Amino acid sequence: MSHHDPTKSNVIFLAICQALGMSCSSMLISMSSLVGTTLADDKSYGTLPLSLQFLSMMVCALPISYFMKHYGRRAGFSLGAVCGALSGFFSAQAVLDNNFELFCLSSFLFGAFTSTVAYYRFAAADTATEVFKNKAISLVMAGGVISAFAGPELAKWSKDIEFFGPVLFVGSFYAITALCLVTLVIVQFLRIPKLAVHERKSAGRPILEIARQPVFFVAVLSGIVSYACMNLVMSITPAAMIACAHPFDAAAFVIQWHVFGMYAPSFFTGSIINRFGLIKVQMTGAILIAVAAAINLTGVELENFWFGLVALGLGWNFLYVGGSAMLTESYRPEEKAKVQAFNELLVFGVVATTAFGSGFVFDQFGWAAVNTLAFIPVGIFIAVHLIYWHPLRRSLSSAKTI
Repeated sequence: MSHHDPTKSNVIFLAICQALGMSCSSMLISMSSLVGTTLADDKSYGTLPLSLQFLSMMVCALPISYFMKHYGRRAGFSLGAVCGALSGFFSAQAVLDNNFELFCLSSFLFGAFTSTVAYYRFAAADTATEVFKNKAISLVMAGGVISAFAGPELAKWSKDIEFFGPVLFVGSFYAITALCLVTLVIVQFLRIPKLAVHERKSAGRPILEIARQPVFFVAVLSGIVSYACMNLVMSITPAAMIACAHPFDAAAFVIQWHVFGMYAPSFFTGSIINRFGLIKVQMTGAILIAVAAAINLTGVELENFWFGLVALGLGWNFLYVGGSAMLTESYRPEEKAKVQAFNELLVFGVVATTAFGSGFVFDQFGWAAVNTLAFIPVGIFIAVHLIYWHPLRRSLSSAKTI
């Protein structure tokens, strides 16, 4: 890369924003159902705010991508950060005023913010060379390592700040506002050129034509399967551990290490991809997820949960980062917005479905059924990967990412 190439500085700024954004997300997820249950007259609606957050992530995926196509990454990320800051402020007011409807609105706004955070990894690849692109994507994802510990610790520290009186979590929501405002400042330092006029006006190939490419199909499937399996198992793990007589602190410990396993490999995933190729890294990720489910099926001791969830995080990282890198090989510059939006729409849909579907499966059939179910998407992915092995090698050979 040339001396004036902004890619490295962009990666640093985006990794910091990733850390801030994921810290906000982990804080909100840890508080949302508790606050929602407290504010709702009908306690069965306690998880509605979290549902609205996931819904917002899906709804906003397409418009925010097209917004960035026409106005640039910096404008899109700035808009997202403003939504996040407003969400934190309105959430604090909702708690102070005991206003469930306002909390629902603020949760929807937060979903818009997290929708923009998901595009940080793609923005890192916008100015990168083919050689550095995979590393750029994975290094931005590495920012999430900080959130594994910073989010929960910040939530515990800020939830009962004396300045806000006896009302719990008000300080935590104001902390989210502060982190989003810091994000708003940092994204102003990004140097990602806008698309050329003809690229902004051109729609490129139809999405169905793009979707017929093996490289596109497998890339999207990587994102879907990685999140389907990860969210299916992870979202119900605390409840499963408590049902197995483990204390809440043990469940929090396991989830922290799971998140660490999700993001820590990103310091090296890009280099591993460049060394061994996307195809092998993705396959390794799928196998690791299967190993995680198998570990969880062998027992319910703390060690089973810990090893299983760490392996699940590692598998998610290889499969998700590999899929993200592969997706960038499937489109032309003018097609970037719709392809990335289509991918995010499907992935966020899976996030919403599995987050609530896992609760139903666990309640009706138990922890073993949840993990057994994870083998299905993994099996489908491995079968598809083997079917498309040679077409994928041909598609990726020019970029040397096979």
